[in-house]
Amino acid sequence: MIDQFKNYLKEKIAITDEQFDSISSPLKVKKFDKSQIVQYTGDNLKHGFFVCKGLLRAYSIDSKGKEHILQFAPENWLISDRNNMNNEPSIFFIEAIEASEVVLMPNDFMEQAAIQVPCLQPMQVRLLNNSIRFMQKRINMLLSATAEERYLDFIKLYPNLTLRVPQWMIASYLGITPESLSRVRKELANKHFRP
Repeated sequence: MIDQFKNYLKEKIAITDEQFDSISSPLKVKKFDKSQIVQYTGDNLKHGFFVCKGLLRAYSIDSKGKEHILQFAPENWLISDRNNMNNEPSIFFIEAIEASEVVLMPNDFMEQAAIQVPCLQPMQVRLLNNSIRFMQKRINMLLSATAEERYLDFIKLYPNLTLRVPQWMIASYLGITPESLSRVRKELANKHFRP
């Protein structure tokens, strides 16, 4: 599993095996069962997750008990609660939707690794910028896009998840009801759309 994370880094930057070995000691591998909550709101975890196998999701629950899914993390995705990275209690639950194997990355891993292996510095900045871009786009979609546009964007972002994730979770991510999602899917099918 650590090798999978190394390969992920190698796809992004020119890091050697020796350089990776010099920074990899803080990384740990952990397995989670299907439906296992791996982080609760209020936790102060000292790590984020790189998904090697399986699927995680980050979500919150509002005062009425309704879930709001912020992110899915399939294989080769990173997921964490940014509050934890600032030594604050988490505001999201993170759950293993499927049996999952992850690499636990200390919250300061990329920062510390970039000190030892300078070629990681641009990647660290790129990851942060991508995270901000993703959130800005997500907020804009929730505020201004139609349900169909949001669903099409979901398929583009997560092309392999429509068969792995229950429809109610996709609806929660999109900020619509499961019934609205069914209507959107039916209308797209009538247009001969296939994900």
